[in-house]
Amino acid sequence: MSTQCNPAQLEFHGLGRREVIGRFDGGRITSDGGGLLLREVDLRIGLLDRLAGCYRDHRSAGSVEHDVQTLVAQRVYALALGYEDLNDHDVLRADSVLALLVGKKDLVGAKRVRERDQGFPLAGSSTLNRLELGTAEHAKVDRYKRISADPTSMDRLFVDLFIESHAKPPREIWLDLDATDTPLHGRQEGRFFHSYYGCHCYLPLYIFSGEHLLCARLRPSNIDASAGSIEELERIVTQIRQHWPKTRIVIRADSGFCRESIWAAPTEARRPG
Repeated sequence: MSTQCNPAQLEFHGLGRREVIGRFDGGRITSDGGGLLLREVDLRIGLLDRLAGCYRDHRSAGSVEHDVQTLVAQRVYALALGYEDLNDHDVLRADSVLALLVGKKDLVGAKRVRERDQGFPLAGSSTLNRLELGTAEHAKVDRYKRISADPTSMDRLFVDLFIESHAKPPREIWLDLDATDTPLHGRQEGRFFHSYYGCHCYLPLYIFSGEHLLCARLRPSNIDASAGSIEELERIVTQIRQHWPKTRIVIRADSGFCRESIWAAPTEARRPG
């Protein structure tokens, strides 16, 4: 039996001189309006287009509805709005505001090629996962995962954005190193128990300068907290020195990074400038 819907507004007890009513004619409503502010920021710095440039797309152009720029923007905006899981996009693919953020002109998906896709302007999880699962070694020949990332270009992009945010070379910058837990609740690859955090987790390495992210390296948790720090510092400091040869660079980290290998390393990062 079909349900009966009452299209009329509902009237509730007022609040002082104000009327309180409930109506059901609001159309397509969203609670993610803050994404428009993120879009304004990206239009100024061009982050997402530059990030998309770090991918290689080996798909047949004539068969593509969602280009790499769109896929990258959809994934990043959704993450920023709190939708972390890929399967969230099986619902979000119908979201008109997200379609606006990524630059889709058909905000309701009325012009999609396949009839079953009409009403969904964006990509679903099965399409988006190609951004994360494709590899440079196999993308050219793989049947489905034909998009691959260039990690080296991504690493350089973070540092480039940091450098470009300064009108002139600063007198001094501080690079903060830290490792923290990313708790896992399934049986993900590389899953280990970490006694300090008391859970199964990853142990990513982060390097910041103020609020600017310079490095985010995903790692398993069965390693020393400082593992890989020297290589990341040498890469970052070398890139910074190419633009700011006289800037004093100070490295700051907690006791987990107090290792002989770091102190003894002949890295430019440890020089006072």
